[in-house]
Amino acid sequence: MYLKYAAYGAVHAMLAVVLGAFGAHGLEARLSEHMLTVFETGVRYHMYHGLGILLIAAFAERLGEMRAVVWAMRLLMIGIVLFSGSLYVLSLSGFTKLGMITPLGGVAFIAGWIMFASAAWRQRINK
Repeated sequence: MYLKYAAYGAVHAMLAVVLGAFGAHGLEARLSEHMLTVFETGVRYHMYHGLGILLIAAFAERLGEMRAVVWAMRLLMIGIVLFSGSLYVLSLSGFTKLGMITPLGGVAFIAGWIMFASAAWRQRINK
């Protein structure tokens, strides 16, 4: 089961590289400096959390079959879609109302890391 999430993490990391290259080489002349920075922020958080999913998947076996571990990875994926995805669309389209969605992605990131930390802490206490 956790191998599926390792694959998801690897795909997200790959997508972050592709989107980062697209931003650096394909958008530099098309976006304002500010919007390019917004796009790059989306890419950076996309990569951080793609690697985070890989990290959690790697530790998941040691933590056992815990719902908190699975939800930690799910929440990071939800965060990527909401946070990074909204920044991608915002920077490419200028549709500023998406700025209301971005913080929800940040909350999903935070909740995912809290779930992982609590799962690791509970496992430490149980041993």
